[in-house]
Amino acid sequence: MNLEIKNKEIEKYFYILSKEIPDFLIEYANVKEMQRLKGISMVSACEHTKLIPYNFFHTRYEHSIGVALIVWNFTKNKKQTIAGLYHDIATPSFSHVVDYIHGDYEKQETTESLTERIIKNSEDIMGLLKRDNIKVEEIEDYHIYPIADNDSPRLSADRLEYTLSDGLVTQNAFSLDSIKRIYNNLIILKNEEMIDELGFKDLKVAEEYVERANIMWHLFSGNNENNMIMQFWTDILKKMAEFKYITEEDLYKYSEKEIVDKIRKCPNEKIANAFAFFENTREIGRSETRVEGKYCISIKTKKRYTNPLVLVGGKPIRIENASEKGKRIIEDIKRFKDSKYAFLDIDM
Repeated sequence: MNLEIKNKEIEKYFYILSKEIPDFLIEYANVKEMQRLKGISMVSACEHTKLIPYNFFHTRYEHSIGVALIVWNFTKNKKQTIAGLYHDIATPSFSHVVDYIHGDYEKQETTESLTERIIKNSEDIMGLLKRDNIKVEEIEDYHIYPIADNDSPRLSADRLEYTLSDGLVTQNAFSLDSIKRIYNNLIILKNEEMIDELGFKDLKVAEEYVERANIMWHLFSGNNENNMIMQFWTDILKKMAEFKYITEEDLYKYSEKEIVDKIRKCPNEKIANAFAFFENTREIGRSETRVEGKYCISIKTKKRYTNPLVLVGGKPIRIENASEKGKRIIEDIKRFKDSKYAFLDIDM
């Protein structure tokens, strides 16, 4: 039995995150509720548009495995590892688009309340938990484990994983060599509140991490190409639901590819034509004022960045306080604003 990872780049990446992939992790990952995540993109479903170039299809399943491997590597704790593995088990197709549908642009936590229900309704998961003498409340909420997750902008397994793997997939911000160099420099430190947190042993490596990560932060923290993709998916899916071609429940039933096929074949020409334009366009328009007669959006989204700890003189210090370079990078992403409006020449 194995994880059946088809992408060799991701497979090599996993063995950087952990030299060992424990058998229990494979068992918990092979339940059907996790297998569903193989049809969900990790990068805003940009594979169905030309607005953000990508190297290969990277899935929410792979992200979940990556988080679990990071947790296991640093804690060797089974419960924490399973909690990391299942943190996205309630994610629907198009991921955070469902947050947009519910108006949750900044926190992006709409689906998290479903995690407990999905776990409790799974015979396979409940059987494994019973066998291993683990309670649902010990693995349903990865927020209780600070290595798995913590408040932004601290560094956690979740925040680290999507930064590294998204950088492999989209902007080439990270290579396998740079990931290995950066990852092997990480240790568990005590933060300002004396809580465990991932941090760096060496300042130069920490600076390299934030410099490379900054490429990803700009792409997914207010960049209007990403905003356009997310908002378009939101509106096109709302239109599909309005005309009863799909339901919100379908986002938990079908893969993104299956839903895209439904949109392409939609009998409503306005919907199908808008998607065809979106799918093939390479550029968006930008403006500081609303553009009439266009598909025009303006949203404030979640800022994704980290201000990691680094050892300086034997003491853990935030990189913005330890390095001028680190401070400049952190301030740059904090201040970053794209144009107020973005638009496409389509009629929704």
